[in-house]
Amino acid sequence: MNNNNFVESGDSQTPLTILLVEDDRLTVSLLEYLFARHGFLVRVARDGREAQAIIESNETPPNLVLLDLMLPYLDGYELLQLAKKQAAWAQVPMLVLSGKSQEDDIVRAFKLGASDYVAKPFHPNELIARIERLVK
Repeated sequence: MNNNNFVESGDSQTPLTILLVEDDRLTVSLLEYLFARHGFLVRVARDGREAQAIIESNETPPNLVLLDLMLPYLDGYELLQLAKKQAAWAQVPMLVLSGKSQEDDIVRAFKLGASDYVAKPFHPNELIARIERLVK
């Protein structure tokens, strides 16, 4: 476990938490494995409605959201807007991980509040480096 992937919480350190919003089972499995190796705690939302319920709940937000754009029910753009309107979620870094790699898609995500954007297919070590940069 990488000790850099903890946040200070009072007298102790707690693992970084990631909300993974992704509908592709293979991608979810790969990312869960990758994140476990780096000491992250992962919660998965497999569609836009599931993510919406988490964002609108009174639960403590994660340290970071990793968000696909192409999702059932609500897409990633709608979820970016929703999260940024919630006071507790407004400062949570939102990293988009998407198969959409056109400039217009990337610019739109940034305008809606994305903190970073990675196109699929992605390099695992680069993704981890980007996550670590965003949660510092």
